[in-house]
Amino acid sequence: MTVTLFIPCFVDLLYPQVGMAMVRILERLGHRVVCPDSPACCGQPAFNTGYWDESRAVAAKVVEQLKSAEVVVIASGSCGAMMKVFYPDLFAGTPLEATARGVASRCFEFSQFLVDRLGVTDLGARFPHKVTYHDGCHSLREMHIHAAPRKLMAGVRDLELIEMKQPVCCGFGGTFSAKFPMISTAMGEVKCDAALETKAEYIVSSDSSCLMHLQGLIDRRKLPLKTIHLAEILAAS
Repeated sequence: MTVTLFIPCFVDLLYPQVGMAMVRILERLGHRVVCPDSPACCGQPAFNTGYWDESRAVAAKVVEQLKSAEVVVIASGSCGAMMKVFYPDLFAGTPLEATARGVASRCFEFSQFLVDRLGVTDLGARFPHKVTYHDGCHSLREMHIHAAPRKLMAGVRDLELIEMKQPVCCGFGGTFSAKFPMISTAMGEVKCDAALETKAEYIVSSDSSCLMHLQGLIDRRKLPLKTIHLAEILAAS
């Protein structure tokens, strides 16, 4: 099929290797991958802060870009939740309501698409390291994604997954970290300590925004941890 890949702002600007890993994987599976010519923010920062009109103006560009897409794969559970779960509410009662609902129905987070839509769990990857997995809040609570990334990691040769005791928030929360930096930092430190308890070498997630926050805390505290996106592991050989 033709897969339209939606790359969030922070992946486009800070972690392009994540998007490139996704392209390699999807093409290896035989699919044609396309991306919008002018990537746009999904509108989530304004939406979460309560500025729905401003969010709608930004999100309308995304809806127009993706309205004819066969399927949309998103490189973030957070942005995925915005587009799949919240776009119908954001555009309710507007001329774009039906179009937004159509786009939402065709949106998938990357691991969800591979496992639930394509039925793929083994990509022939090899990653000889101990890892622990961070469930981003939007992925877990809004998209209800838990099993898919773990099924994919189970298919990676020489990877050992060690679960943290509790699936707590990393503390990032987008604009939350800017408005409440001390709380955000404290939550992130709790998350890092939970990861350290597992003795893992890497924290893995499907959300680069969460990993960005955690890597900053790891670097500041000089912890023996690294962060890596799930797609980078699945593209490894």
